[in-house]
Amino acid sequence: MARITALQVQKKNKDRVSVYLDGRFAFGLPAIVAATLKLDQILSDDEIEALKEQGAVEGAYNRALHYLSYRPRSRAEVIAYLQGRDVPEPQIDEITARLERAGLLDDAEFARYWVENREAFQPRGPQALRYELRAKGLDDRIIHQALDSLDVSDSAYRAAAKKARQLVGSDKDLYRRKLIEYLARRGFDYEVARQAAERHWTEFEQQTL
Repeated sequence: MARITALQVQKKNKDRVSVYLDGRFAFGLPAIVAATLKLDQILSDDEIEALKEQGAVEGAYNRALHYLSYRPRSRAEVIAYLQGRDVPEPQIDEITARLERAGLLDDAEFARYWVENREAFQPRGPQALRYELRAKGLDDRIIHQALDSLDVSDSAYRAAAKKARQLVGSDKDLYRRKLIEYLARRGFDYEVARQAAERHWTEFEQQTL
């Protein structure tokens, strides 16, 4: 048993509170957890351990929120992030479940975000996107759903636009071959790449008439 003799907001981190028991510093807690405590409160050993556990979970949860603040993440990414910070597996399960309930962790939504982001800035073929999403720990069902609405022909055409401008002045065979190779490296199959190359060549010819 121990009595709370002081609750002090930490100078270097206003979101944490130092807990003093029987006149000595005992442990730090996130402010949201410490808010449930009061001076002269008597804590049993079990209550002290439970507070420490709750504080550890809350701290890890806040780190996960910070990690998610940069961009959406897959569930596997968040788990790997927490494992890398030595968060115990039971706490990881609790944190990921909490994030999912809050709508902050959703693999299907993450897959859609990833594909849309690629489409907007760096179009990729289905093969490349599938590889990237698998590397993020997503299962094939979710990946299939995310790629289902992809307009592959349009993606290939847009993906090749910059390269096509660089090849202006090349003869047709070289122009087409370079574009097809370029698109193949970005995950487009041969036929889609060939059609995109033909479309760019036709537009180039029309511009030079």
